[in-house]
Amino acid sequence: MKTRLTLKDHFRESRLVNDRLIFSAILAGILFAIILVRLATLQIIEYKHFNDLSHNNRVSTQPLAPQRGLIYDRNGVVLAENIPTFSLELTPENVHSVDNTLTTLTKLFSLSSDNVAEIKKTIKEQRGFRQVVIRKSLTEKEVALFSVNQHKLTGVDVVARLIRHYPHGALFAHTVGYVGRLNERDQKNVDRNEYKGTLQIGKTGVEKEYEKLLHGKVGFRHIETNVQGRTVRELHREPSHSGQELFLHLDINLQKVASEVLADYNGAIVALEVKTGGVLAMVSKPDFNPNSFVSGISSKEYDLLRDSADRPLFNRSIRGHYPPASTLKPFVALAGLERGVIKSNSKTLCPGWYKLPGHDHRYRCWKTHGHGIVDLKQSLAQSCDVYFYDLANSMGINQLHGFLDHFGFGHLTGIDVPSESSGLSPSREWKIKAKNQVWYPGETLISGIGQGFNQTTPVQLAQATAMLAMRGVHVKPKVARAIRDYNTNELTLLSSETAESLPVINKKNWESVIDSMVEVTTGARGTARLLGKTLPFNVAGKTGTAQVFGIKQNQKYDAETLEKKLQDHALFVGFAPAENPEFVVVVVAENGGSGSKVAAPMAKRMIEEYFGLVAND
Repeated sequence: MKTRLTLKDHFRESRLVNDRLIFSAILAGILFAIILVRLATLQIIEYKHFNDLSHNNRVSTQPLAPQRGLIYDRNGVVLAENIPTFSLELTPENVHSVDNTLTTLTKLFSLSSDNVAEIKKTIKEQRGFRQVVIRKSLTEKEVALFSVNQHKLTGVDVVARLIRHYPHGALFAHTVGYVGRLNERDQKNVDRNEYKGTLQIGKTGVEKEYEKLLHGKVGFRHIETNVQGRTVRELHREPSHSGQELFLHLDINLQKVASEVLADYNGAIVALEVKTGGVLAMVSKPDFNPNSFVSGISSKEYDLLRDSADRPLFNRSIRGHYPPASTLKPFVALAGLERGVIKSNSKTLCPGWYKLPGHDHRYRCWKTHGHGIVDLKQSLAQSCDVYFYDLANSMGINQLHGFLDHFGFGHLTGIDVPSESSGLSPSREWKIKAKNQVWYPGETLISGIGQGFNQTTPVQLAQATAMLAMRGVHVKPKVARAIRDYNTNELTLLSSETAESLPVINKKNWESVIDSMVEVTTGARGTARLLGKTLPFNVAGKTGTAQVFGIKQNQKYDAETLEKKLQDHALFVGFAPAENPEFVVVVVAENGGSGSKVAAPMAKRMIEEYFGLVAND
């Protein structure tokens, strides 16, 4: 058998090899080009980004929260301070397992199931980078216990902080207010860069109103860390700037007296410095301890405050709506004099009731058998309702409402405490708009004695009374008195805000009304005659007893048969000395019954404290 020999095609093989080499070279060139492009991108285009990432692996920036400015009363007594404390805090985004970590912490620090539930709720409600407080005010033993077990607790740290503290507890709770944890809603309203490292922000009162001044300016520091994240050294520091210190018009002694005299009554007392509008005392009862809110109040504790029938979180001094009752009568009297409806010697017969012409309904006076024939001074001193029924009817609601408008009734005072309410000064237009109903003549009568739709706040009454004391000069109530720069120690007084004087044509009308108010506290039949007996100067005042509910035509009011919450409110407004006023005080004691028996003695004690007089039992 013959064997066939196959000749090799060297040219074909050579070309195949060359093609493969060319393809490999092209592929290598493409891959090399990709690498060059990527390298150029990393080294040139994205250099800054990756350099920063690399730098941050070694150097981190930490914010330095500023020290919050202190708050003082007018005598330099600290009302809000910062105290050092150690707290156990967890940062959710740095924790491998929240449940396991909380289990370990529960064993170490005996956390209750309520504590754990509250912590988990907080973690869910806020962002992962924000610290969650596990335990406040750690003892030295607890700090040592954590240090020993720190290796088991990644993302948990003991943090030394200055926290807000209110040394007088509930005494200034509603006026000074409190700070609370910075939440998502707060962050929408602040400069986030300025609040880095800050856990608290003013929530109510002066703390909220003057947040920008009190907060200060954030600082920062650059620190170098090792592979384990431990600090090796500090590279640079930009110190924070403490917030400014705030001095208030509030006087701690007057505040204490106001709180003491209100005792167990719900209500409010407001005292002003007449010429400046400075708020010397502002108490709302019941109150609460603001320190509970500083580091986060528990849901259980908050629910008790929120759901209480007495509403301790509600600031009655600026938000409480009360019928002014007879405390409105001096302003109604001035309106009648100024509009020429009455003169100071105009007289009215009070048989104990009043009827509109052509109507049978009787509008009763508080004194069943009447006051007889009374003029302006007698009607104010004895608080005769019939006199003011007749005056209001003669004047009409339009004139009455228009004049009361000058004193700020139904308007915000503009006090530097947030969430103030405007109250209500009724008119025809208001009733049509609010209730889609016409105004009735009988409602004018009721408005003339400060009842019906009339609603005023204690601070509003205080401002109106101060305007009366100043014979028409309008000074806005103000809590803050001065600011002191923490760094320079420079003190800057805040100026009073004065508006145009009231347009009263006849200046004698002021004196007629004020003389009548002096008769209230000094006259033989004055409703607050006991107030002026032992004082070395005259007090111009007016009592008020505000009905909580209406009484039918033939019904008789009997406080002894009524529940406490249905009894009348007791009110008093006044200023002293009457001739050269310095001090205004307003008292509202809810369900106190009688303005003369309950509210007036409280006001007297406030007057004695302000003028340094010895109280007489």
